[in-house]
Amino acid sequence: MPADIDFEALFAAAAAIQPRAYAPYSRFKVGAALLADDGAIHAGCNVENAAYPVGSCAEAGAIAAMIAAGGKAIRAVLVFGEGAELVTPCGACRQRIREFAAPETPIAIADPDGIRARFTLEELLPASFGPANLPR
Repeated sequence: MPADIDFEALFAAAAAIQPRAYAPYSRFKVGAALLADDGAIHAGCNVENAAYPVGSCAEAGAIAAMIAAGGKAIRAVLVFGEGAELVTPCGACRQRIREFAAPETPIAIADPDGIRARFTLEELLPASFGPANLPR
């Protein structure tokens, strides 16, 4: 993992936003923070909806915040959730991250006790389809 990435700052941002998640149905709150290409950190939390497919994941919220602020690329991601199992990005969010991140982009998985695991996007989404697959 790149030494120049401040995972402590990403952890703090994700941990701070996780309690704000709107999860009245699952009660499963997730926070995410990403480091953009301009050095800014953007955070998001999951937002559920009574019509289940309409909700949004924490990673999607963080990506939307990055784009709204003018960021163009993701340098690192940290996902913060609770439970015995690792709270990794869902398949749709792995693809969302891929739109703005390179295969070697680090993705850290954390809970209240700290970072539990680190992956690259390539490890979570091998042989991925991304922007380079389409002509521009």
